[in-house]
Amino acid sequence: MNARRTLRVDHSFADWEGLLALIRYSFAYMDGRIDPPSSAVGLTVNALRQKADAEIAFVVIEDETLVGCVFCRPEPDCLYVGKLAVLPDRQGKGLGRHLLALAEATARDQGLQALWLETRIELTENHAAFAACGFVKTAENAHPGFDRTTSIEMRKRLDL
Repeated sequence: MNARRTLRVDHSFADWEGLLALIRYSFAYMDGRIDPPSSAVGLTVNALRQKADAEIAFVVIEDETLVGCVFCRPEPDCLYVGKLAVLPDRQGKGLGRHLLALAEATARDQGLQALWLETRIELTENHAAFAACGFVKTAENAHPGFDRTTSIEMRKRLDL
């Protein structure tokens, strides 16, 4: 039986190496598919600690293994959702939706009416997965130095 716990990352969180490994492993499928490379490639334990201090982060632990995470950053009119990661062998089991539900609850608690995220243009399967969760494409962007679209923005309106 799977024992699932969801924790908000705070000063008591200790498994920074495990969290970094989770993100890198979950984002590895992007290697060679997206240009520029994911910012996950350059993450460090220290950068993750700083990110968790500046943002709101949640992790999901099953049977003592980190299996998913999400980082959320309040913006003036929405909650930005980033570094949503689920171990590949745990995908398709509702963990991503669970993490997005935590982001929605966080947004509502802060009086924010939308979730906002970015996903790379090449990752059409992510576009479809987020659309299935109620997100709609709102913009196309290019990373600095690129003259083509490299990412899209998606938003999900929330009822308060």
